[in-house]
Amino acid sequence: MSDKTVTLRPPETFKSDGISIAIHRREPQPPFPRHRHQFAELVVVTEGSGLHVIRQEEYPVSVGDVFVILDTAPHEYKNRSNLGLVNVLYDPVELGMRKWDLHSIPGYRAMFELEPRNRQRHKFASRLRLNTKVLTSIRDMLDQMEDELNSHRPGYQLMTKALFIQMVTVLSRCYGTSRITESRSLLKIAQILTHLENHFTENFTLEKMASFAKMSRRTFTRTFKDATGESPMSYFIKMRITRAAEMLKTSGDKVTSVAFDCGYTDSNYFSIQFKQVMGCTPNEYRLRDRHLITGKP
Repeated sequence: MSDKTVTLRPPETFKSDGISIAIHRREPQPPFPRHRHQFAELVVVTEGSGLHVIRQEEYPVSVGDVFVILDTAPHEYKNRSNLGLVNVLYDPVELGMRKWDLHSIPGYRAMFELEPRNRQRHKFASRLRLNTKVLTSIRDMLDQMEDELNSHRPGYQLMTKALFIQMVTVLSRCYGTSRITESRSLLKIAQILTHLENHFTENFTLEKMASFAKMSRRTFTRTFKDATGESPMSYFIKMRITRAAEMLKTSGDKVTSVAFDCGYTDSNYFSIQFKQVMGCTPNEYRLRDRHLITGKP
């Protein structure tokens, strides 16, 4: 493994045209130094095989494998045997992907969020593997995206984003049909996360969550924490408080009203939990956010 690690940054990766998507085609994959990046990467293995080295872990990859790299961990490819890749580089925050309703697809959350965090624990077994027919379809979408990005025809940014959404949706649906044990485990957690988001105003207990997931309380707690890094109740509280913080930013409603809208019947208890998660009271958060936006105290 090379000693030097190259850092790829958004300004160097995305063109200054207002869309945070780039296609890097490596067919075949040339020697490339160990690198990290400050954005997400969707890797589609289009031919051959090789060894993907991320941090100190090594995972064999071959044609049909599709996986996401989320963090800034250094990685590279070794032992390449006619290895061909198409890398889709994207910034989920700049693209506003949380507003695309992708979380309604359990396979999206499982593949694009949970699988990267559980890769080492699952030894890469929970990756997506496409058959020839679907891989051909995905390659067609990649070709169209690349053509749009290079053409600069009127509406190319919108078309690129539309093709990207279509591809992510297709891949998410494919992941949702996986029969791999490790993937099914992530899908179960993805389903409960989606259910919690859709019913965040309800008062969930650990028993109620476990019942929805059709697991024992002990198994559910262990599986949930393995997949997300948090206990079920801690995750649910943070999710509620995050929703509340968004409401405090975007509405002029009183703190009590926001608390009730987020499922709390006691505004004092809401304020206590808010401070535990956000590090300040709801009123302090609203004033701080207003100051950041307007520059006024």
